[in-house]
Amino acid sequence: MADWLLPTPSSRRDFLRTLSLGAGTTLAGASALASPLEWLAPARKLGVALVGLGNYSAGQLAPALRQTKFCQLTGVVTGSPAKAAQWQQQYSIAAKNCYDYQTFDRLIDNPAIDIVYVVLPNALHAEYVVRAAQAGKHVICEKPMATSVADARHMLAAMEKAGKKFSVGYRLHFEPHNQEMMRLGQGLAYGKINHLAADNGFKFGSGGTPWRVNKKLSGGGPLMDMGVYCLQGCIYTKGQVPISITAKFIPNPDPVLFKEVEAGVNWQLHFADGTVADCRTSYAENMQGRLRADAATGWFELAPAFGYGGLAGQTSDNSGKLNLPNINQQAAQMDDFAQCILQNKPTRVPGEMGLRDVQLLEAIYRAAETGQSVSTKDVVQLIDRTSAE
Repeated sequence: MADWLLPTPSSRRDFLRTLSLGAGTTLAGASALASPLEWLAPARKLGVALVGLGNYSAGQLAPALRQTKFCQLTGVVTGSPAKAAQWQQQYSIAAKNCYDYQTFDRLIDNPAIDIVYVVLPNALHAEYVVRAAQAGKHVICEKPMATSVADARHMLAAMEKAGKKFSVGYRLHFEPHNQEMMRLGQGLAYGKINHLAADNGFKFGSGGTPWRVNKKLSGGGPLMDMGVYCLQGCIYTKGQVPISITAKFIPNPDPVLFKEVEAGVNWQLHFADGTVADCRTSYAENMQGRLRADAATGWFELAPAFGYGGLAGQTSDNSGKLNLPNINQQAAQMDDFAQCILQNKPTRVPGEMGLRDVQLLEAIYRAAETGQSVSTKDVVQLIDRTSAE
């Protein structure tokens, strides 16, 4: 199974800052590159089709695709003819590149679409990743990769059979602040990490999308949504997969709204060297979205850590290590995946990582439901690492 090395001591931050000095320079994806030469325009940008035109596609992915250098929006899949017409006009998408869920499989005959980005409710990920694989397309799938380990394994098998690249939409692996948290933690910049803390959540109200509290579509509540960031953040800061998990659901403040899914959950990741990570996620409380590490000789923290922008960090020694630029995370993520295809190299956020996280999410639920510690000995031991490529 592929693994990725930590960056060398030469400063990734200095490279990013140097780039940012140029007038009009776009930082998207800069942290993922080995050389500025990689930013030379490819002979052809790879075509991306967005599957599902909800808030994330409309508000984040489509605008980001206007800033990418290696890919472009060439198609959409939607069940709404009105949305299809709107997107055709707004993004100059050819009518022949617009599909619905019944005609989806015709993508196999469309060379203008290289990458399918699945942005549907969680429970639909498996079906459309498998169908995209059968259509011969590379795939990015939004997190969580699936609502069950069985589905995640099925998706991996389909992508492997198709011989196409498969990535999970873990945008923060391409974001400078979170990359620096990886470097500081895994590089023991402040010595051994003794404790980690992460929280992420919001008060679910009228603005929340209803499918998120529908267990059949979501697979669960905030843990399957906001909690994934906490789980990932602790693992990539520590550079280890936990050996066991304990957890507890929060009291349900609204049995009507949260009749199918949890309102929130607190959990602890226990690592082999004694480090404990305390994590919280909720649909009943607004949280800043924080990731903190307390180590032998100091601490380092992002607050906020997980948003689309406005991320900021500090360290106990006021070193400025986390004074980094904010970038378009989605553009960086998608450009990196396009380069993986163009250069035939592995993605740092593969399907195996998505499977690992689904295994851990299931372990958290099991721990909360039973009140007992749950071993993670059977979990995929893939570690999130920054890329030296």
